[in-house]
Amino acid sequence: MLGCMLNVIWLIMMLVAVLVGGFGGRLDAMTEGAFATAKSAVMDIALPLVGLMAIWLGMMRLAERAGLVQSLARGLRPVMRRLFPEVPQDHPAMGAMVLNMAANMLGLGNAATPLGLRAIALLQKLNPHPSTASNSMVTFLAVNTASIQIIPTTAISILAIQGAKNASIIVVPAFLATAVAMTCGIFAAKALSRLPAFRIRAEDEGVPATVTDAKDTAVEMENIQPSPMSRPGRITLAAFLLAFAAILFALVRPDIANALPTALGWQWRYGDFWPGIGSGLRTLRAISLLAVPFLLGFFPLVAWLRGVNVYEQFCEGAKEAFDTARRIIPFLVAMLVAIRLLREAGVVQMVTEALRPALDAVGFPSDLLPLALMRPLSGSASQGIFVDLVKTHGADSLISRMAATIYGSTETTFYVLAVYFGSVGIRRTRHAVIVGLTADIVATAGAVAACWLLAR
Repeated sequence: MLGCMLNVIWLIMMLVAVLVGGFGGRLDAMTEGAFATAKSAVMDIALPLVGLMAIWLGMMRLAERAGLVQSLARGLRPVMRRLFPEVPQDHPAMGAMVLNMAANMLGLGNAATPLGLRAIALLQKLNPHPSTASNSMVTFLAVNTASIQIIPTTAISILAIQGAKNASIIVVPAFLATAVAMTCGIFAAKALSRLPAFRIRAEDEGVPATVTDAKDTAVEMENIQPSPMSRPGRITLAAFLLAFAAILFALVRPDIANALPTALGWQWRYGDFWPGIGSGLRTLRAISLLAVPFLLGFFPLVAWLRGVNVYEQFCEGAKEAFDTARRIIPFLVAMLVAIRLLREAGVVQMVTEALRPALDAVGFPSDLLPLALMRPLSGSASQGIFVDLVKTHGADSLISRMAATIYGSTETTFYVLAVYFGSVGIRRTRHAVIVGLTADIVATAGAVAACWLLAR
């Protein structure tokens, strides 16, 4: 039963929603919500994801062919070797996981999901039990779910839109909460993997023929030897890096960046994107803003300078996007429909009211409970709850800061499970659900505690 935990959880979600909604007279809303969500899962999530994945899978193909992913993995070998001992040290999965972590840290959700799917696909190629989540997959899920947040971009943006005087005040508590949550998530992944209930079963042995080909592809990627970069190529790359450094400096210090054109009598001036904030936070925001454009230029340039046919290889990598999206659609529809049924049936509201007295007793604001319960289930629903809290209590209230920190520090765990594991056909998730929820619970508690401490 524990080995098929996601099956059991999904069944319980469906039955509880149907029974509660039936007795509560909400069957019409549940029916309408189920069909609307099924359509949205395909039209609003899966299909747009194809385009995003095509871009990043194409870029990952160029990075692999240029040797960048392997170099990144070698550079972080000491840390990654301890986290993922089952993965060969120079395997491209290491680089893909690092890129996913970096995207999550900078709040680049559009880039993080395709990169995470690429990392899971590469880990699956090393998995001797293709229907069962490997230890490396579960650990990666823990790191992904509780990724350290340097810039919780969406949460800051919502506070700013609602009129917060200092929306970036949540940066420090979000960082502290996610750092503790990631530590606990990794510890849980390592500890639970040793329990008998979560060990690989004898019937999971064996490698299907379809996976053998994938392993050969992984070995081929490991052995890629790109052409050495010529001296003119190194000069070109240096010029590209210098140009982006200049743009970064202009974003951080527009006053100094505007001094030169003013002195030369030019009319052009560089605008100030973030007036009234310190240079430290300004630097982090600038890095977050430049990260995607930089990678979209850096990967193709380095690949071309190393003799790679960039257009052909990009298109070859992008071809994988549609197949991946097609595989995740059934899992995505199943999970999102179950979550929508729970919402329409009023289950979340019932749980909130039942737990309110206990939470008030331990100092956890009960107004935050709907957000904490919904966040692992649905990104859009939790964002709606977050916005409603900000409007109700004011953008500068402590409750709103706590809500923003919770939203920026936690992840839609069940969505990630459905998308990531569904994309590679994992049926037995082992302890992944427990690990993901552990990280969410710790991040939520840490967010509230950090906000309390920093408010004093």
